[in-house]
Amino acid sequence: MRVVSVGVDIVETARIARAVSRMKFRERVFTPGEREQLAAKGPQSWAGRFAAKEAVMKALGTGWSGGVGFDQIEVTALETGQPVVQLSGRALEVSRSMGVKHVLVSISHSSDFAVAFAVAVGEEM
Repeated sequence: MRVVSVGVDIVETARIARAVSRMKFRERVFTPGEREQLAAKGPQSWAGRFAAKEAVMKALGTGWSGGVGFDQIEVTALETGQPVVQLSGRALEVSRSMGVKHVLVSISHSSDFAVAFAVAVGEEM
């Protein structure tokens, strides 16, 4: 694999906790699969997933622009806890145009902050 690009994001857990208290925010930012996995989790987990989505946007070089939205980046977890990224829509189109085959993400959090690092990888050169 070759690294195509990277992205990182850090968020304040309290800010995301306030935001996820609003259903409209949860539905706009998190997919049904994410909401299901996060339903019984604390604010640190929600903040971590939010940071992961932002890190992926940065790795794609789009931020919130270019038609890429939060709903096109799904970050779920395997039973082992490993986060997995699934792209759709414009996010998938952008990643393919960059030669990205997979996006790997790592998430960590404390009581106050959550951070995520995304690595967009492609085929060997």
